[in-house]
Formats: sequence, C-alpha cells, structure tokens
Amino acid sequence: MNSKIPLYFVPGLAASSKIFEFLRFDETKYEVYKLEWLLPLSDKETIQNYAKRMAALVRHDNPVLIGVSFGGIMVQEMSKHLQAHCIFLVSSIKTNKELPKRLKVIQKTRAYKLFPTKAVQNLDQFSTFMFGSFIQKRIKLYENYMTMKDEKYLTWAIYNVLHWQQTNPLPNTIQIHGTEDYVFPIKHIENPIKIKGGTHIMILNKAKTICSIIDAQLSLV
Repeated sequence: MNSKIPLYFVPGLAASSKIFEFLRFDETKYEVYKLEWLLPLSDKETIQNYAKRMAALVRHDNPVLIGVSFGGIMVQEMSKHLQAHCIFLVSSIKTNKELPKRLKVIQKTRAYKLFPTKAVQNLDQFSTFMFGSFIQKRIKLYENYMTMKDEKYLTWAIYNVLHWQQTNPLPNTIQIHGTEDYVFPIKHIENPIKIKGGTHIMILNKAKTICSIIDAQLSLV
C-alpha cells in the first residue's frame, strides 16, 4: 500500500511548473505532481468549469493542493471538486477581500480590457500593467518561467484574477506569504505564515523555507 502523501502543485499566472524546480521534499514521505495550465475552452469559460477540468488531472484521493499566486486561487477552486487533505497558498490570496486596491481599481474601471494580450511577449509591459513598476527589478528572474503566452489563456486568466468571487476562506487552508510581496501586499493578508523578506517570487529563492513550512504543517493536519 502506498502511504506517501501526494502533493499537487499549480504555478502562477502564465507560468510553467518549472517554477517549482527548487523545491525538495522527502521522497519517502511525499510524491510530487506538477500541473500545467490548460487552455480555456473560451474566454467565457467559468473558473468553476475550468477548475473542474484541472481537478480531473488529480489522480489521488485526499491530495494536498499547493498553488502559487493565481495558482493559489485555482487550487481553491479545484478543491470544490475534490476531497483535498488540505490546501497551501503561496504568495496568493484566500478571498477577494485580500486583493490590493490597485487591482480592485483595474477591475472596477475595466482597464484590463485595454491590455494588449497579443503583445504579451513583452513581459515588462504585462508585469507593469498587472503588478506595478516595483516588480521590474525582479521580473528578469521570473521571465524564463513565463511560458503560457496564449492570448486566449491570458485574457481569461486576467479576468478571473480580478473577478474572483470568493468572500470567505475555505477550511483547511494554510497561507504562506512573504513580508515583501508587492503584488499581494501582506497588509491585506489575514493571519498568514510569514516568510521574512519573501517577495512574490519567493517560490524561487525561498524554496527551502517553503518546503520546511509545508512539511511541518502537514505533520499537524
């Protein structure tokens, strides 16, 4: 009988599963599965239907779901179609109340409709539009991981980040957040496990710490 705990990872918006390359877990305790983004059926596909299709990629009962940034939103939606053991959010939000004012303004003014997704090859333009100029000094580190540049996907994903309807946290959700996350500032995040100096891309440069937190928390749940 296989007693290893299955860990399923979903990357951030437009990123590939390569962002998890620095994570290391005890192979006698865990099995790691890294999911890739699917193409939406259309820009009108609901996040619920998309999450159901993503959940179909999970082949285990009671998995641990771990999502980074928009991937954190996605694993929460996926959990509504699965019996998840627990959910970990890394550099993400657990309700739409944790969206920063900047993104709420983009949503209310529909400024996202002005973003030229056809020009997404210009990662600097995309990151500035969604996250602000302060991320520019770090974006080059992340650029190699931004492989999902399909226009249909980006239009769909941007809309669903801004229009996510979840107002209450899901049970068994554990939130890991960096104190220097300027995409989702920690001042808007309620009771996370804090990583001092962690930025929005800490999955790359704080991987050892994140793995230690996940391992420790799973010993408690």
